[in-house]
Amino acid sequence: MALYTFRLPDIGEGIAEAEIVAWHVQPGDTVGEDSPLADMMTDKATVEMESPVAGRVVSIAGEVGDRIPIGSMLVEIEVAGEVGEGASTGSARTEPEHDEPAPVRPEPVEGRLPDVEVVQGASTSSARTEVVQEQPAPVRAEPATGHQSARVLASPAVRQRARKLGIDLAQVRPSQDGRLRHGDLDQFLAYNRSYAPGAAARADEQVKVIGLRRRIAENMAASKRAIPHFSYVEECDVTALEELRAQLNAGGLDRPRLTMLPLLIVAICRTLPQFPMLNARYDDEAGVVTRHGAVHLGMATQTPAGLMVPVIRNAQAMNPWALAREIARLADAARNGTAKPDELSGSTFTITSLGPLGGVATTPVINRPEVAIIGPNRIVERPMFMPDGLGGERIAKRKLMNISISCDHRVVDGWDAASFVQAVKKLIETPALILA
Repeated sequence: MALYTFRLPDIGEGIAEAEIVAWHVQPGDTVGEDSPLADMMTDKATVEMESPVAGRVVSIAGEVGDRIPIGSMLVEIEVAGEVGEGASTGSARTEPEHDEPAPVRPEPVEGRLPDVEVVQGASTSSARTEVVQEQPAPVRAEPATGHQSARVLASPAVRQRARKLGIDLAQVRPSQDGRLRHGDLDQFLAYNRSYAPGAAARADEQVKVIGLRRRIAENMAASKRAIPHFSYVEECDVTALEELRAQLNAGGLDRPRLTMLPLLIVAICRTLPQFPMLNARYDDEAGVVTRHGAVHLGMATQTPAGLMVPVIRNAQAMNPWALAREIARLADAARNGTAKPDELSGSTFTITSLGPLGGVATTPVINRPEVAIIGPNRIVERPMFMPDGLGGERIAKRKLMNISISCDHRVVDGWDAASFVQAVKKLIETPALILA
């Protein structure tokens, strides 16, 4: 028997270290050649490291969330025969992890957190870049304990948590692909115990902030720390726009049904050329603002893996139906993990919407290095005073919606932000102009 040391290879130009976002093995596990060992995240990519040899895992480099230098030991594997120390030439597969994170092996701290990152590219001859959904980590067979069935597909961490909670995994329905995850346990508890008399409070949990959640935290902190935000909110009467939308959807044509979003995007794209300082990106280190001619519209999208921002390229050149198709395509791609790297970067202006949950007003955080982000809020019906056509006024029920915008005050003045929103409002309240 011999000891093979697998060292972390160079998985990106200029990368000095990588973060462990998931382990697929633990000491004592048996691995085959090309079996997944760990997922490593850099600033630009998440790389699945694969074993170049078959054998038994003796030791691993650290815990999920730890960062280790390039060239240092990642995994030690006991192999049959005489084998020299392994260099950093193991197979590495670069994938964006969008939809489902790999289950984390049991740790001193349990919890559930998406470990996702959008691949922006990795320069290494041993990495092949793909846009695929991450496959869950292999599960080692273990004997059933209590009422639990060994045939249930679940990671050791899920099984351990279920044992502590007294949950029979055979009674839990998996949400997808037949594998039980922490979210399935959460749903089981909520359904079966939330309303039980004398139900005990859920135990406290400590969750490591790693992977995509750490990246989101770092980006949001950098945005708020570096950018002096200011927000402006205006109320718009969308009654006529909603009537127009209903008429367009009732046309019987072979076109996608329109929501409010593509119509709002048309209004925004029609208005931005008058306010070029808003469709811009600010390099604060170089002190340069790039005002873009085309509108590459970022669309904040909530996915099971976390918040992503797919980009509608050249949105100013699309009509409402083309936008509706692109919105649906990009949202589906972001949620199921098939979005391409260039579809998730390079936006010049971002729109964010919570739909029916949009609230009365929001103060969205700017998607750095952009300088503005706009957010439509929930539509509500309220009485308003309207002209009666005879020189007087009447009370009428109208559909109203607030529009919120946040801007970088280093680049955008309050007057410009207010003027931009007022111009968008004019189009929204006179929807014939949107289709003109």
